[in-house]
Parts: sequence; C-alpha cells; structure tokens
Amino acid sequence: MKLRLGTRGSELALTQSRWVAAQLCAAVAAGGGEPLEIEEVILKTTGDTDQLSPLHQHSDPGVFTKELERALLANQVDLAVHSLKDLPTATPVGLTIAAYPPREEPWDAWVSETAPDLVDLEDGAHVATGSLRRRAQILNEYPHLVVEGIRGNIETRIKRSAERGDAGLILAAAGLRRTGREAHIRGTFTATEMTPAPGQGALALETRADDVVSIAIVSLLDHAGTRAEVTAERTFLATLEGGCHLPIGAIARLSSRALTMVGMVATPNGERLVRMGHEGESSAPEALGEKLAAAVVRAGGKEILAEIAADPALAREGPAGNPSPGDPSP
Repeated sequence: MKLRLGTRGSELALTQSRWVAAQLCAAVAAGGGEPLEIEEVILKTTGDTDQLSPLHQHSDPGVFTKELERALLANQVDLAVHSLKDLPTATPVGLTIAAYPPREEPWDAWVSETAPDLVDLEDGAHVATGSLRRRAQILNEYPHLVVEGIRGNIETRIKRSAERGDAGLILAAAGLRRTGREAHIRGTFTATEMTPAPGQGALALETRADDVVSIAIVSLLDHAGTRAEVTAERTFLATLEGGCHLPIGAIARLSSRALTMVGMVATPNGERLVRMGHEGESSAPEALGEKLAAAVVRAGGKEILAEIAADPALAREGPAGNPSPGDPSP
C-alpha cells in the first residue's frame, strides 16, 4: 500500500511530516496490515515563496495550506500534513480532517540569552515575534516594550533576533521541541499570560473526503483528547469570524471529562484586550467554543473586532516603534 504525503519543505514541516509517516507505518504494522509505503511530496506554498510580506496582510488566509489542499483535490497527493494553527477553519468541499494526532505542548516560549522573563525587561527593550496575537498581548501587559516583527524559520529567527540585539523572542514551544531545540526555551507562558493560537501545538492530517482507504489508514493516528480540544478552539475562532492571523487566542485543555478553555481577542496595538475562561463537557466541544465566544463578544470583543474590520491599518501598524510582524509560524 502506498500513500503520497504532501508537505511543505521547511525544517519544521518536514520534521512533522516524517514523524507522521513513521507513526502511520508503525500503526499499520501493529495492526497486521499490508506494509505501508510513504512517498514524500514537497510543495511550496505562498507563505514559503513570499518571505517579506506580513502574512496577515495577505487576502488569502491559507498562505501555508492552500497549495497542499489543491494538490489533494487534484489527486496529486493522498494526505496533507498541516500545522493546525495555520489552517483556516473552513475545510474546502471535498476534503476532510481525517486525524488530529496527539498534541505537542501548546504554549508560547520565551527565548532569550539575557532575560529570564518579559517582566525583567527595561523600558524600550526590543522583543521579537512574528504574530499579531503575541504582539497584542505583550503590549497590553508591557506597553513600555518595543515589539519587532520577524520572519523565517526557527533557526533564522533565533539568529536574526540575536544579531540585531533583541532582548529575546517568542516562538511556539512545540516547534522548538519538535526540532530538538528545547535548550533555547527559557520559559513558557501560561494561558492567561500569553493565550496560544487556536490549534497551536497540534497537527491536522487532511485527506479527500471520498478516499475511504486513506481515511481508514490516517484515522489510526486520531487522538480523541486532541480532537476535543482543538474543535473547541477552532469553533471559538470561527464563531468570532476571525482569521488565523488576527490577534485571537484560544486554548482548551482536557481534564477527566471536562474541557477548560481560555479565549482572547485584542487590538493589534494591545490597547484593548478581552480574555475570559469557560468550562464545558468534553463531549460537546463546539458548544464550549460557541459559549466562550459569545461571552467574549459581550465583554467587548465585538467592538474590538469591529474596530479592526473598520480600520485595517490597525493590523499593519502598532504604536511608534512597533512595526507589524510577519510569519505567524512557528
């Protein structure tokens, strides 16, 4: 049996895809099935080609995923592996998410050679991030800091940030761990310090909806707890009608049969931020996401999103000295 796996060509994407391939082969072998052969198909996305433009300024939200989905629909690949936080909430007709493998650590990580935490930074210190969501939360809590945008893969960002003298940078802990760079993690943020992106730390394995053979194989990696968590988070995002590059955060954690969730929405300059929590049944993650989104809207989230929609410049410009960042991944 052969499965064509579509992936981006970055170090992180290849690391994730090759992990998926190994897990699929092991799962099939454990079930006594016909040995599985994985053919890796590397595709270049808009986000890979354009390394200069801030991604939230693209009209297409699927800058890291669209080309993989087109390859699926064109029957050029049988499986696409995505970082879930880059995947728009609306799945194209003809495709389905066949599996969410067990999630890696979902938190944001502080990377710095000099400062233990953001709270230790002096006025005017520069912090690097490639995310409007992170920038908004930094400036809301620490308006005396300067947030610098940054693009590139993990190693490029770490090197570039150090070369220009930033006090530190914020990256997803999952990407650092998956690529063997745990030593760079000075610390991680809690859900109320830096609410992660919806789906952060999780992978999405996408197939054609009518490809029953591929679905049967890929679904061997589906993890019920991860599916419940990310379903709640992506429902929150979809209910707010927010794109995956806007300053919206959501994290749900499964404990026994309950899901505990924190959701956040903010203006990119951090001047206004609403963050709330809610708890619900793990069997009804969509309901939890909808309820939390409604609570955030009532608490001021509606006005924040309306403000961003009415003035797109808010997503391009922060306060003086705070240029708009770029690539939200990792």
